[in-house]
Amino acid sequence: MSASRLTLLVFAFAASVHAELSLDVPVIELKPKPEDEEVETTFRFRNKGDKTVKVLGIESACTCLSATLDKAEYKPGEVGTGTATFKVSSFVGRYDKFVTVNTDDSKQPTWQVNFVLEVPEVVNIKPKNLQWWIGDEAKSKACLVQFVGAEPMKIVKITPTRENVEFDWKEIKEGREYLITVKPKTTEDVTMGALKIETNSSIAKYRYQLAFFTITRKPEPQPEAASAATKP
Repeated sequence: MSASRLTLLVFAFAASVHAELSLDVPVIELKPKPEDEEVETTFRFRNKGDKTVKVLGIESACTCLSATLDKAEYKPGEVGTGTATFKVSSFVGRYDKFVTVNTDDSKQPTWQVNFVLEVPEVVNIKPKNLQWWIGDEAKSKACLVQFVGAEPMKIVKITPTRENVEFDWKEIKEGREYLITVKPKTTEDVTMGALKIETNSSIAKYRYQLAFFTITRKPEPQPEAASAATKP
């Protein structure tokens, strides 16, 4: 066999040899409980290639999510285990997050591990912000506070951060729904504030909630919009 033929065969073989880290599932699901400050899970993956792969590092797209692997090198066909930790903090709802594993394989220099986070809702305030324009009639507006977790809650105290509003609240459904009514004393000045809502929740992070109120200047109409409004 000629040297050039041998070189081509070696090159072809080298090109076909590759590592391929892959999860056993399409995506890793994390479902923390309402009281969890953080949640941890383990996951399995496999080197489906025919070359040993070396892990060079792991980067996360969010400071709330971190991950580690059980070691740095995986032989062909070898199964590995990873551990991921998610800091729940004030997250509510569904989130798609990922970490990136950097490897020494030129065909798979990065491997993305995908996570779906489902954080249950416990408190729902709508609307979250009550707004008035400067010069508006100083009339009352209301927001509905709903406690939708497994355990009922009660509002025990509300404190405004600004003195320019009057407020009141009443229970609509025991331990489940409250209506908060807010009325500015005047709408002459720009005002940004909040209502600090204190509850009797047994979970520390749900004992205090915020609803906001603002008095702002009405935006000027754009020239295009103004001219269009004058057309018959």
